[in-house]
Parts: sequence; structure tokens; C-alpha cells
Amino acid sequence: MADDVAARLKAAPGTTDSPEGGDDYLERRTLRRGSAGWLLLTGLGVAYVVSGDFSGWNVGLDKGGFGGLAIATVLMGAMYACLVFSLAELSTILPTAGGGYGFARRALGPWGGFLTGTAILIEYILAPAAIVIFIGDYVESLGLFGLTSSWPVYLGCFVIFIGVHLWGVGEALRFSLVVTAVAVAALLIFAVGAFTEFSADGLNDIPVDPGAFGSSSWLPLGVLGIWAAFPFGMWFFLGVEGVPLAAEEAKDPVRSMPKALAISMGILALLALITFFAATGAQGADAVKTAGNPLVVALEGDGGPTALSRFVNYAGLAGLVASFFSLIYAGSRQLFALSRAGYLPRFLSLTSQRKAPYLGLVIPGAIGFALAAATGNGARMLNIAVFGATISYALMALSHIVLRRREPGLERPYRTPGGVVTSSVAFVLALSALVATFLVDKDAAFIALAVYAVALAYFAFYSRHHLVASAPEEEFAALAEAEAELTRD
Repeated sequence: MADDVAARLKAAPGTTDSPEGGDDYLERRTLRRGSAGWLLLTGLGVAYVVSGDFSGWNVGLDKGGFGGLAIATVLMGAMYACLVFSLAELSTILPTAGGGYGFARRALGPWGGFLTGTAILIEYILAPAAIVIFIGDYVESLGLFGLTSSWPVYLGCFVIFIGVHLWGVGEALRFSLVVTAVAVAALLIFAVGAFTEFSADGLNDIPVDPGAFGSSSWLPLGVLGIWAAFPFGMWFFLGVEGVPLAAEEAKDPVRSMPKALAISMGILALLALITFFAATGAQGADAVKTAGNPLVVALEGDGGPTALSRFVNYAGLAGLVASFFSLIYAGSRQLFALSRAGYLPRFLSLTSQRKAPYLGLVIPGAIGFALAAATGNGARMLNIAVFGATISYALMALSHIVLRRREPGLERPYRTPGGVVTSSVAFVLALSALVATFLVDKDAAFIALAVYAVALAYFAFYSRHHLVASAPEEEFAALAEAEAELTRD
């Protein structure tokens, strides 16, 4: 039977074999295995997200008030928790660099794999471009070296941090862990200081809109404000789903991946809770709702800078660096996997002697730098990234549901608590968040759709006819298809 399966794999339509898909092809496209244990993976999961605790989430107060953002954060936290548990199961089934693309490829076919992978790429290419602008803003506000938020700062960030990634994945993840630890420590210190000024009355001090349906002091913008706040509730967790992209470079991914995902999610939920209450209660929701640095505003009020507020300001820069650095990593691995399988130009997956996908790092970095330098609009790019993220969440949750239903006998070293109920909750909430992005920034949503359309045209007319059968994610999916065909025979 094994010979029959192998023969059917080679004969699968739309795929290639040797020389493009042969042993030499994969040898020139290998990552450094065993570089990350559960601790580095956990640090990576927190690093993806930690900048969102320092800024961005507070705009949700302007959209929905304290109550609206609180409900939105709980719902989005539930979505991420359900998604993370679903991904923990999927990552033990297929521990490769493809992450969400690989899961969707098996469950939803080549089109589903490409749709998911492209959505993830939109998130992980646009988000660093947005964050580097925020880094520039912080550098300028802190008066570091007399620099302003401009293209030399953006270029320097991309060159330095891509250089660390090119040095090696182990070194890169250790650097990320250290910077993330500084940012997390700063958040805890901030909370201690802010809670000394906490007042429950400040939570609901945003003026009530009497014309909004269901408005109250708790929901000053009405019930619709909850929905409008969804994208900002996501900022406390956005990116944690990228941990499985490190599976191919992890030590014992079957054990370490679920552990890292669960611990990361727990840390992020705790940070979200204390940051949200401390920052809002210290000076009031109205004071921080549109601030670019809400934690600093929460500490200073009208009294001017303090030693603690200066420390938190510098730590905010560390948090931005941690997220910027880790998101570059995530984008390069998703690009690497899609390129290795032929969905994108294959040269993008070539790796260096240090097993780093050098073009997969440099080219997205060049795109990100160009976007940051040309537009300077970090908020718009981050909204585009959120749009891509919500699409990928829905497709990854759907992949879990389909695989559970269609392949119940598939070996699952880790099983999602609650099974398809858990992934169904993630699926419904992801679709709700996707619609909410149109309430926040319609232009960003339509720009993302336009990018999607161009990518789909490339796939429809070219790359789907040139997939590489021996790529791990393709081989895994094709094996299932061949075995199903043999069963039917």
C-alpha cells in the first residue's frame, strides 16, 4: 500500500518533483532544528504581543468606553484562548514552519492553504511596518540622539534587527526573550505605581452619547461600541497565534508547542487585566483614550514627568522592539514555508549557511521599510494587519473543525479541550472581529482586500500549477488525499 500511496503522490496534479522538488531542493531550504525549547517559544509568544500593552488598546475606550472595551477584551480573549488551544492540537499534528498555512492546506485544500497563508503574511509584513513608525515616534519623544521619527530610524531598525535574525535563530530568540522580559517587568512595575492612584470613578468618566442605542455610563457609546472596540481588545493578544511558525526549529515541538502556547496566553491575559485596569483607573478613561502613550499619561496626569513615567516610557520602546523583532521572524517563516511549497516564488525560501531564510527576511523587510517611509501612517497599516489576522483566525479555526470531523482517527498527541466546540467559538468570534474592522477603518479593510485579490490572481493563474509535492506541508496533505483515494478504490 505504501508504494501505491507514493505513486499517487508523484502523480498528484499541480505539483512537481525532481529536480525542483527533489532532495537537493529541500537541502537548500532547511532551518536550524532544535534551536528553541518551551521557554524561548513562550518568550516568542509574549514578544509578539507585548507592545500592544503599551499603546493602541486604549483607542478602544474612545470607540466603546470602559465597559465596551472591557466586554470586547473578554470576548477577544476568549477567541484567542480557543484559537490557541486549537492551534496547539494542530501544531502537534504538523510541526512545520508552515503553521496556519499547513493546517489549512490539509483541511481545506490548496486554495484554503493559500488563503490562510496570505492572510498571515499580510499581518506579519504590515505589522512590523506599523510598529517601526511607533518606534520612531518613541525615539523622537524621548530625545534619543536628537533623532526624529523618519526614514533613517526606520532603516536602522530593519537593518539591525534583520541582521540579528540572519546571525541565527537561537541568538535571535534569546535576544527577543531578554527584551521581552524587560518590557514585562516594566508593565508590572507600572501597575504597582498606577494602582496607588486608582479610582473606580475614573473608569466611567467618558461622556455618554444619549443618541447611542443602549448607552449608559458603563457603555457611553452604546451597545454598538462593544463591537467597534473588538479590534482594540485584540491588541492585548494579537500575534500570539504565530508561535507554531517556530515548530520546525523547536526542540520536541509535540511537547513544547502546546506548553508554550498555553503559558504565553496565560501571561498575556494577566498583563491585559492589570494594564487595562491600572491605566484606566489612575487618571480616568477619558484622559487616556486617545493618548499615544497611555501608560505614561496614566502616571503623570497634570503633574509632569516622574522617574517612574520616564522608566515606563523607555520600557515602552523595549516593548515595541520586542514585538517588531519577533514579528519579522514570524513573517519570514510563513514566507519561507509558502515559497518552499511553490505558492510564492521559490527563491524566497533559500536558506544561508546559518540556516536562516535570508531573502525571506530581507525582502519583507524592504517592503515594510518602503511602506513606513512612504506613508508614515502606522495606524492604517496596523488596521490592515488586523484585517488579515482575523481572516487567518477564522480559517485556522475552521481547519481544526474540518480535520476533527473528516479525520477523527488522525494521530493527535495533544487534543484541544472541548474539541470542535472550542474551535467553533474561535471561528464565530473571528468572523465577528473581521466585520468589526469595517467599523473602525473601511479604507484599511478594502486595501487589504485589494492585496488579497492580487495574490489570489497570482495563485490562480500561476503558482497553483507549480506546487512542490515534496514540501512537508504539501506531502502531508497529499498523503491524506492519496490514502482517501485508495480507500475509495
